Amino acid sequence: MANEFERKQRIGVLGGGPGGYEAAIAGAQLGAEVTLIERVGVGGSAVLTDVVPSKTLIATAEAAMAIGESADLGVQFFARGESGRAVRPEIAVNLAAVNKRLTGLARQQSEDMRENLKRAGVRIVSGEGRLEGPNKLVASTAKGKGGRDFDEIELDTIVIAVGASPRVLPTAVPDGERILTWTQLYTLDQVPEHLIVVGSGVTGAEFASAYTALGAKVTLVSSRDQVLPGEDADAAAVIEDVFTRNGMTVLSRSRAQSVERTDDGVLVTLGDGRTLEGSHCLMAVGAVPNTAGIGLEEAGVQLTDTGHIRVNRVARTSVPSVYAAGDCSTSLPLASVASMQGRTAVFHAMGDVVTPFELRNVASNIFTQPEIATVGWSQKQIEEGIAQGQIYKLPLSSNPRAKMQGVKDGFVKLFARTGSGTVIGGVVVAPRASELILPITMAVEHRLTVDQLARSFSVYPSISGAITDAARAMHIVN
Repeated sequence: MANEFERKQRIGVLGGGPGGYEAAIAGAQLGAEVTLIERVGVGGSAVLTDVVPSKTLIATAEAAMAIGESADLGVQFFARGESGRAVRPEIAVNLAAVNKRLTGLARQQSEDMRENLKRAGVRIVSGEGRLEGPNKLVASTAKGKGGRDFDEIELDTIVIAVGASPRVLPTAVPDGERILTWTQLYTLDQVPEHLIVVGSGVTGAEFASAYTALGAKVTLVSSRDQVLPGEDADAAAVIEDVFTRNGMTVLSRSRAQSVERTDDGVLVTLGDGRTLEGSHCLMAVGAVPNTAGIGLEEAGVQLTDTGHIRVNRVARTSVPSVYAAGDCSTSLPLASVASMQGRTAVFHAMGDVVTPFELRNVASNIFTQPEIATVGWSQKQIEEGIAQGQIYKLPLSSNPRAKMQGVKDGFVKLFARTGSGTVIGGVVVAPRASELILPITMAVEHRLTVDQLARSFSVYPSISGAITDAARAMHIVN
C-alpha cells in the first residue's frame, strides 16, 4: 500500500491546444507523470490553423490600412514616373508571402510549445486518442506500411481538450480552393478578387474586415439585422458603419441557401432566391466540437445535444476522473478560457488550491478594425433588468490622443452597480481594444468602484485616459 501512495499521479491529456498544453505543463510542475496525445501538432488548431495565423493575417491587414490612411496625418508616399514627376504608388499585398510568414510563425510557435513540454518532462504521443473507460486512454500511432500501433495508458486523471472544427453545411461543402473554411484560407497565393463571407459572427466579421483592408472586394452575408449579433449593439453599429464606409457590401437579413463552385468562382444562392457571384467564398457558420467517436459517452461523460462536454466551474465532467477544457466543453470558446480550464482541472485533480473562475469576468476581443473588447455584464442585461447598473459612454472623438492618431471611430463604455458604483462591465471599441480592456477587467474582477478606477493615474495624452475619464464622469456622491 505504501508504494501505491508514493507513486506519481498519472495524468493523460487528449489534445494539445491551449487547454491541453496548460494542463500538461501544470501537471508536470506539480510532479505528475503526464502523457499528452495530439494528432496535428502541439498547439492544436488554435496555433496551427486558427488563432495564431488569423491574427497574424489581421496584423498585416492593419499595416496595409495604416499605410492607406497615413495621408490623413500628412504622410504621403510617392514615386518618380517616367516623366520624372511624382506619382502616388498603389499599396500591394503579396498574399503568398503573407501566408508563408504566418504559417511559418504558427509552426514555430508549435515547436516552441513542444520544446517547453519536453523540458518539463511531458511524454508526447503523436497520434489519435480515445477513452477506454474513465481511467484509460488508448493512443493510436502510425507505423510502417500503413499499420497502426496501439498504446494503452492507465491514468488517474484524464483531461479532454480536443477542440472544435469548422461547421460544414451539406449545401456548401468546402473544396479548399474556392469554397473555404477559415482553416483553408492560408493556401491562397493571391488576394481574392471578390470574397463572399457567409456568417457575420466573430470569425466572419474578422476575416471580412481583414480582407477588405488587404484590397479584396468583400460581400458579407448576415442572417441577422446587424453584424456581430451577439455583441454590444453600439459596438456592432460602429463596425458595420466602418465596413460599409470602407467599401464592403453587407447583406443583412440574408441567409445563404447554397454555395456552388463555378468555372472561375462561386455562386451563392440566398434563401429569397437572389444569387451572388464571387471569386471565393468563406464559410464562417460556427464550429462543431471534436467529441464524436472518442469514447466519451461509453465512459459515462455527459454531452449536450450539440456534442459539447458538460463541465462545472473547475472543468470537471460527470465522471470524477475526467475533466474537459476548451472549445469541446460548455465553457466560452476562447483560448484564454481554455488555458485557465486546463490549469484549473489539474490543480483540482491534484488537490492544489483552486479558485473557480467566473466566466462573466472573462475579457473577450473581436479583431476587426477597430477592435471590440468586452467584459462583465452587458448593456442589454442591464436594460432587461437582469443586472442593476448605470451606463456611461464616452466617444473617442473627445480623446486628445485619438485625435492625434487620426482615430475616427470608437468609444469607451462603463457599467457600474447602482448605488455602490462598483464596476460590473465595460466595452471598448478602439484600435488595440484588446490591450485597453485590461484595467476594466481588473476592476470587474476585484470589484473596484468607478471612483477607485478614476483615482488611477492614466498617461496624458493616451487613449487609456478615456477609461479614467469615463470613470470620473460616473462619480458616486456619498
